[in-house]
Amino acid sequence: MNRDLLSASDIQSALTGLAGWDLTSNGKAITRTFTFPGFGEAFGWMTRAALIAEKVDHHPNWSNVYNRVEVELTTHDRGGLTQLDIALAKAMDAL
Repeated sequence: MNRDLLSASDIQSALTGLAGWDLTSNGKAITRTFTFPGFGEAFGWMTRAALIAEKVDHHPNWSNVYNRVEVELTTHDRGGLTQLDIALAKAMDAL
């Protein structure tokens, strides 16, 4: 998948198709908080998301507290957002 940095207009266009995702103030990452009925569901979702992330070799910054998973996506080696981040966000939404 393409690891070129997205332009500001590409990012805005991608965000229109990603409900619940927000651009960070520096414009280099997108974030979303997922909420589940309990810890088991949150952890199960993280496990499924981790398998996808490992398969595409693109790993999120995330944290879990009980039923919430806070996710931040950015392409670290590129210093901003790429198609990998958008694709992983869509995959996480589909879970």
